[in-house]
Amino acid sequence: MGQPDSSPPPDDPSPWARPANGGASPSGPSGPSEPSEPGDAPVPDAVERGTGEPVGAGRAPVAFGSGAAAHSAEQALAPAGFGAPGPYGVDPGGPAGPVPPVPPAPPRHRWGIGAYVIVEVLFLGSSFLIALLMLRSGNTVAGVVLGLSVPTLLAAGTALLITKVRGNGPVIDLGLRWSARDAGIGMLWGLGGLVISIPASAIYVSVVGMDNATTAVGQAFDGIRVGWAAALGVFVLVAFVAPVCEEIVYRGLLWGAVTKHGANRWIAFAITTVMFAMAHFELTRTPLLLVVALPIGLARVFTGRLPASIVAHQVNNLLPALGLALALTGGVPALG
Repeated sequence: MGQPDSSPPPDDPSPWARPANGGASPSGPSGPSEPSEPGDAPVPDAVERGTGEPVGAGRAPVAFGSGAAAHSAEQALAPAGFGAPGPYGVDPGGPAGPVPPVPPAPPRHRWGIGAYVIVEVLFLGSSFLIALLMLRSGNTVAGVVLGLSVPTLLAAGTALLITKVRGNGPVIDLGLRWSARDAGIGMLWGLGGLVISIPASAIYVSVVGMDNATTAVGQAFDGIRVGWAAALGVFVLVAFVAPVCEEIVYRGLLWGAVTKHGANRWIAFAITTVMFAMAHFELTRTPLLLVVALPIGLARVFTGRLPASIVAHQVNNLLPALGLALALTGGVPALG
């Protein structure tokens, strides 16, 4: 008679799931029969590779056969350190040992539209009180600076406090995580916005006239002349501080409030863009402010974080802030 066929059964993809008796016929006298269905008892004389121990010694019996049974056999027969079991068997190149668990996602914040309303009321209320004080004391540079800085800082500070008390903090809830990549993206969106907003401003001035094109901030500083140090402070406030505070309130707090109630990022983009334009309370400039707000909001959309929109907003404010500073000094910075 010919030599016994030692190849594995056609329905068994694993070369290890074969009898260790040299491939004798499963029905011959040299050994017991091999199970023909998955889930049957294991072959008694099958040994584990490199150990000489019977398969299943010290652990649960291993099922042989095809499909899931063969997968279980491969896992059971893999020696220690050979690789971590994968979804399709043992991965020889994988790390040995258990895979570390994935950290759970942070809980959803507990603040919503009401938080934005509180912040907006604080902003409007403080602005109104400072305006009353300025009416009594006269229009001074100190009063104007207070009117620009205090309400904005109060609103942004309250928004940050709400995320700490009622949420996970501004880093998680507002996406306030700084990176060089987001700063670069924000700068690109800001420069691209200037390409759109400068022609839009020219069209706006031609329609409403130069006398009606002045911003509310420009009107507040009208007739005031200051030295170069005060003008530099106004420049920093308008170009860098105000954009941070406004972005925290609108594309941070308001954005998070509307998305909490089921809005996607495009709906949040539309709502915050409109609210940002209207919150300046300059009805004739609202269409222009909508154009200005588009690239700022898109920076938030495509990064998912706040720093990109902050940088885009700062780039957009650079030219108006520079013009305002020069106007406060009479066109040329004074040295005294």
